[in-house]
This record gives sequence, C-alpha cells and structure tokens, in this order.
Amino acid sequence: MSTGPGADSAPVHKPDTYAHPRTPRSQGTFSSLAIRNYRLFFTGAIVSNTGTWMARITQDWLVLSLTGSAAAVGVTTALQFLPMLLFGLYGGVLADRYPKRRILLASQAALGLCGLTLAVLTLSGHVQVWHVYLVAFLLGMVTVVDNPTRQSFVSEMVGPGHLRNAVSLNSANFQSARLVGPAVAGLMIASVGSGWAFLLNGLSFLAPITGLLLMRTSELHKVERAPRGKGQLREGLRYVAARPELIWPIVLVGFIGTFGFNFPIWLTAFSEEIFHVGAGTYGFLNTLMAAGSLAGALLAARRGSTRLRMLVIAAGAFGVLEIAAALSPSFWLFALLLVPIGMIGLTVNVSANSAVQMATDPAMRGRVMSLYMMVFAGGTPIGAPLLGWVTDTYGPRVGFATGGLVSLLAAVVIGLVLARVGGLKLALGWHHGHPSVRFVPHERRESLATAA
Repeated sequence: MSTGPGADSAPVHKPDTYAHPRTPRSQGTFSSLAIRNYRLFFTGAIVSNTGTWMARITQDWLVLSLTGSAAAVGVTTALQFLPMLLFGLYGGVLADRYPKRRILLASQAALGLCGLTLAVLTLSGHVQVWHVYLVAFLLGMVTVVDNPTRQSFVSEMVGPGHLRNAVSLNSANFQSARLVGPAVAGLMIASVGSGWAFLLNGLSFLAPITGLLLMRTSELHKVERAPRGKGQLREGLRYVAARPELIWPIVLVGFIGTFGFNFPIWLTAFSEEIFHVGAGTYGFLNTLMAAGSLAGALLAARRGSTRLRMLVIAAGAFGVLEIAAALSPSFWLFALLLVPIGMIGLTVNVSANSAVQMATDPAMRGRVMSLYMMVFAGGTPIGAPLLGWVTDTYGPRVGFATGGLVSLLAAVVIGLVLARVGGLKLALGWHHGHPSVRFVPHERRESLATAA
C-alpha cells in the first residue's frame, strides 16, 4: 500500500506486480464461468454448499434441542473452528507444497464422511451432544487443509485476470446455497427429522469430487510449489507482517469474524427467547440474511478493484446495523435488517479476501490465505463461547449488540491506523450543504510532495 497522499482510496492490490497485463478494468458479473475448470468447480460447490448449510442449521437446532442452551450452540461452533485457530497456518504450508487438486479430492471426501457419520447417529436415535461436538471438531480438522487449498486453487483455475471475479462468484455461490439450504433444513427438521438433512449433506460432496475428477489438468495455471524445508511457516508470517496492505485487512476481518459473525448463537436465541418461533422461521431468518449476502456478492463481482476505504466503511456499517437489529422492537423489523446485514457483511468478507489474494505473490498464497482464514474463522472458538455466555446471561439483545459494537470499534480504530500509515488525517466539514467526514493528506506531507 502506498504511504503517500491518497492511500485510502488507492486499490490495495498491485496490478503491475501480480495482475495479468491484459486484465480488464471491469468484467461481466459471470465472466469466470467461461472457464471450463472453474465452471466444474462452481457447479460442484453449489451442491455441497447447499448440503453444508442444511447441516449447519440442523446442527445448531439439534444442539439447542438436546441442551436448551445458546452457550452449547456456541461451544459447537467453537469446536468446529478451534482447529483453524490451532493448526490453520500448517494447512497453508501443505497447500503451497502439494498439488491442490489432489488435496481437495481427499478433503472433500473426508467432509462427506463426517456428514454421513452424523446422519447414521441421528437416524439410529443414538445421537448425544458429545457426538455433535466430536464431529464438529473433526470437520474443523479437515477444514484446516481444505480451506486455504480451496481459496488458493481458484487462481490456478482462472488465472490472475479473473481472480477477483472468481472470488466474488465463490461467495455468491456460497450465499445462493445459503438461500436454499436453511429453508430446506427447516422443512426437513419439522417433517422428517434432523437425520435426513445430515444424510443429504454427506451425499452432496459427491458433486465437487466429480467436478475435480473431470477437470483438465493441462488447463490449470501452473504455480511453482514450495519445496519441503524448514522455516516456511515463519517465512509466511514475515511476508504478511512486512506488508500493510495485507496485515491490516487481516486484523480487521479477525475482529469481525470473532465477534460480529456469531449468527448461529443470536438467531437461535432470538427465535427461541425473543420471538418464540419454530425451526421453520429460524430457517427463514437465515434465508433473509443469505439473500442480502447474495446481492452483496453479485455487486462485488462487478467491481473492478477493491479499496481499503470501502472495506473500513463497510465494516463500520456492519457494526451499526447489528446494533440496530439487536434493539429492534418487532420481529419484522429485525427480519428486515438481516438483509442489509448480510449484504454488508459479505462486502467486508469479499473485499478483504480479494484484496489479500491480489496483493500476494502466488507462491505464498496458500500460507497467506491460511493466516487469513485462521484469523477470520479461527477467532470463533474465542468469540462464540464468550458471546454465547453473554447471550445466556444478559439476553440475546445484549449479546447481538456486543458483537456489533466490537465490529464498529474495530473499523474505526483500524481506519485511523490506515489513515496514519497513508499519511492522511480526518477532516470534518461541509460538502454541498451537508456534513462531510473524509480523510485528506497531511498538509506537511502534501507540501513536501509538491516541493519534490
């Protein structure tokens, strides 16, 4: 990132270094789907993502049914993300060292087996809460390797010219599945029981495995793999620490992911304790949030660049919206606010993800993305139990508002830090008859630049 005037509005990636010289300034929303390998990946992912969302909703509802505790839902979520916190960086080393397609074949098969195991336990009537805890932890262990590999494999399928578009479409894929998965899960829980939802999730992983097997490996963009050797983990950490355009977006999404994305806790608690609705309505609330997230992902796919200013503003807006939802007096106002919360939350995620990937040397991308995912998702074992306890002790409204307040404060503080790094200052005034808050260059630096 530039340290001179105007750094807040400059693209965070460095097109001269990492982007293809013929990368267009703007692309069609679905341009990456013209690439056959990515099309296979995208198709398989939407099937397995739908199954994953069904399993997530069913898992949360099952734990709540078995225990009656929002904190127990938080523990389940924490166990699923704890391996990412403990071992996430090692997953990135493996992703940089071995062929990513082969890793994904193994990891997707393992995820499917976890889903089938939970289905058998539930359908047989023997499921206990510790079984759910154990499967959640095993899913997290597989995700340690699967997540950075899947994130960095995108660049090998589409190349640098379509990377940002493909990252956005991946999010759109995930969120469109989120529209269908929770609704189907709610209906299945109410009609035939949780076990069948888990069974469909396990079988859904046949789709991405088939897509990976059908890919033409000759059409993948070759990336030099890191050789076996000592110090690769430290090398990745030093690489990120030396680059403000990487470290600060990662820190920001760390706070947002740890404290602002605990929706399984809050939505189950609001459904049970505040609005007194059933599993079907709980699924409906998740669907509303997914609709907003899908809209945010499609808008992100059309943008040609990512700016740190937009990332910080979106993070601040996300916190404000969460506080507003927490204080909502009626069900329908609460439900309505979930749509922009989903849209802005997705904007934060996609903006940070694509910014970090596009600013990273391809040979380091697995390690950098493992750090990104470790911070974003690995903070959940800290945030989920903590906010689950706050929700149980002080009520769902206080728990939800706490997550929003932390997200807002993180956006403000990191925005000021980025402004300082970029040689900017906060300016308050009037613009076209309206109050204006913006960052402008320090006069001293501006004058020095002019003199030079």
